[in-house]
Amino acid sequence: MTQELRRSLGVFDAVVIGLGSMVGAGIFVALAPAARAAGSGLLLGLALAAVVAYCNAMSSARLAALYPASGGTYVYGRERLGAFWGYLAGWAFVVGKTASCAAMALTVGAYAWPGQEHAVAVASVVALTAVNYGGVQKSAWLTRAIVAVVLAVLAAVVVSSLGSGSAGFGRLDVGADTSVGGVLQAAGLLFFAFAGYARIATLGEEVRDPARTIPRAIPLALGIALVVYVCVAVSVLSVLGAGELGRATAPLADAVRAADAQWLAPMVRVGAAVAALGSLLALILGVSRTTLAMARDGHLPTALAAVHPRFQVPHRAELAVGAVVAVVAATADVRGAIGFSSFGVLVYYTIANASAWTLGSRNRVLASTGLVGCLVLAFALPLSSVVAGAAVLAVGAVLYGVRLCRG
Repeated sequence: MTQELRRSLGVFDAVVIGLGSMVGAGIFVALAPAARAAGSGLLLGLALAAVVAYCNAMSSARLAALYPASGGTYVYGRERLGAFWGYLAGWAFVVGKTASCAAMALTVGAYAWPGQEHAVAVASVVALTAVNYGGVQKSAWLTRAIVAVVLAVLAAVVVSSLGSGSAGFGRLDVGADTSVGGVLQAAGLLFFAFAGYARIATLGEEVRDPARTIPRAIPLALGIALVVYVCVAVSVLSVLGAGELGRATAPLADAVRAADAQWLAPMVRVGAAVAALGSLLALILGVSRTTLAMARDGHLPTALAAVHPRFQVPHRAELAVGAVVAVVAATADVRGAIGFSSFGVLVYYTIANASAWTLGSRNRVLASTGLVGCLVLAFALPLSSVVAGAAVLAVGAVLYGVRLCRG
């Protein structure tokens, strides 16, 4: 049984997978809590999140070109900083993103069939796990369709909002309701919507010509996502204003209603459900590949390192991740896990930037900026998210120490 994954993804597929991860449910839900935190400084928070994401993206791209294996920052931390730091990055990613998978599955259920969220969530996890099991190319094809639908819905929201008489660009001005702490917290929450470009790096073993493809695909995906986010944020903010946006439970649907385009509200609901499916698909891909890498090194059961001889995917890792996510989605409501997941992902990228810093002076400005930015945004998150994230990291460190003593 071969232990290598098949290299079948080109630049276009890598960009689409990155977009499917980023332009997902985050843009449908993250704007409201970010507006509550930053007020009229929402766009400043978005800009700060984008700068940190760009630094992280460039660090990840350079590292992925050197280490084109499954696992992303788990591999980079292990190779550049030592086994513990790689393990800590992998632990933060697997645990945090498993919670995110369940949250996205429940988001699908909430939009697709209110009142039956848990049943729809489990069905979604089972269906997408089956797609991933059939090979990464099938996942890429499905992601293309999902991205096309979501971008069409977001474009309709932007056009209807900006073209209505309700739009007032004076609402974009930064007012007295903005504070430095609020902008930082908003940036930390909005970072959740940018974090998907890591999926390109975690799939490094399945990308053709990774030294060329990954450094092109990551900034392309991030740039497209940023343009989309700016357009959506400007349009929604211009119609609702920061105060109303902060109170919204479904900000994009509220925006089209305020723009006298009520007929679009059902499309927004469909778009949100499809976007959550896209995020879930990419999350399962990323978590299973990091699980594969950690299992290869013995940090997780070695049986999970198996690669299917026909489909050449980490089938046992995918089934294990799918099973855990399905159980969590069936028994708990973890849709409040955005802050906790953001903390784990920011720690993950802190380690990525520290790893990139070791590559030499040419990389150190961006790596240092990304590292400091990640730490600042991580500790600017709500206290409950910081405490929960730190506790999860502490548990992982203890487990690592126990395994080291036994080994």
